[in-house]
Amino acid sequence: MATQEKILSEIKELKNLIAKLIGTSDLGPIEQFSKEALDKAAKEYQKLSIERGEWVTGYDMDKCIKNAPYGAGKFIIEEFGFSNYFMRGKQHYFNKKDLTTLGKELKERHIDLRRYMELKQDQKMFEKYIATILENKTGKSKRKSFKIPLDLVDISTTPPKMPSPEVLKSELEILKNDFFENKMGEYIDIYKGNYAMIKRIYWIQKYIDPVIKRRLKKWIDEFNLVNRLIEEVTKKKENFIPIPESEMIQL
Repeated sequence: MATQEKILSEIKELKNLIAKLIGTSDLGPIEQFSKEALDKAAKEYQKLSIERGEWVTGYDMDKCIKNAPYGAGKFIIEEFGFSNYFMRGKQHYFNKKDLTTLGKELKERHIDLRRYMELKQDQKMFEKYIATILENKTGKSKRKSFKIPLDLVDISTTPPKMPSPEVLKSELEILKNDFFENKMGEYIDIYKGNYAMIKRIYWIQKYIDPVIKRRLKKWIDEFNLVNRLIEEVTKKKENFIPIPESEMIQL
């Protein structure tokens, strides 16, 4: 019995300490740990943590992750499953320690977060473009009201015959040779061996010959398309390493 009284006394003392810690000791026994009181204490704790610099907003993310652009907060939540964050109003707050850890790992993997976000957006746009080529969208319309003439029938098409793997790979070899002969690596990045993107040239593009810019865009479009078609036909991805064989031997 004495042991039970001691336990109850210790629990009571612990509750009093917690109430003091969360600032509800001046309330009644029931109100001290009510949902409203705990929510208020949690908000105060968040506020103090923010003031101590333990949490940073999406706008200050570049302090923990180099080159983190606007919108990176939502991206790391969706792409990397980053979970140590909370919201105050419409603002996200991210745990500074975990953000720094994420930044270090990205650095070790040689991943520029801004460039990765650009790559994902570019790939998303490219997939939409490919969908218009590979999919038969006949009959789909967003219009809510329409009138089709009664005698308008039998106007359709079927998907075209896909090029053979040999033709596609031959075209890819031509593009690879063009890449090296015209030193396109100075302006183009290759990701995962089969996807091309223009480098960040927007601050110097007025100094680049318009003919060269058009050639680069045409090459990128053709390279990405032929790789996408090869994957569609063979169910395998090509792997283009943008380093000439002569240099690879030296390495």
